[in-house]
Amino acid sequence: MFDALADATRRRILALLVNQGELCVCELTAALDDIQPKISRHLGVLKDAGVVLPRREGTWMFYRLAASLPAWLDTLLQTLAAGAVPQLKADLKRLKTMAGRPGRCAA
Repeated sequence: MFDALADATRRRILALLVNQGELCVCELTAALDDIQPKISRHLGVLKDAGVVLPRREGTWMFYRLAASLPAWLDTLLQTLAAGAVPQLKADLKRLKTMAGRPGRCAA
């Protein structure tokens, strides 16, 4: 678990997921201003650690936090979104201005 949380990009992804609930890989790519293969690799590490869950909707892959996280991890994730990730504000700004964000069906 700690290896999964050790990377700055993964912490940024988690802070965005805490803030937004669920995001598509393309939204994370735009928010983090990074390439899709790198974001997908980081999401794979988080999925293998049991922190995020994927959901496919047509051609889109959405990720959200796993529902049954330990209390200590939930507290840590809330701390990330509350200011422990200094890039979060800029990431959210890029996400907000993203053109063509995918719509969502009820999960």
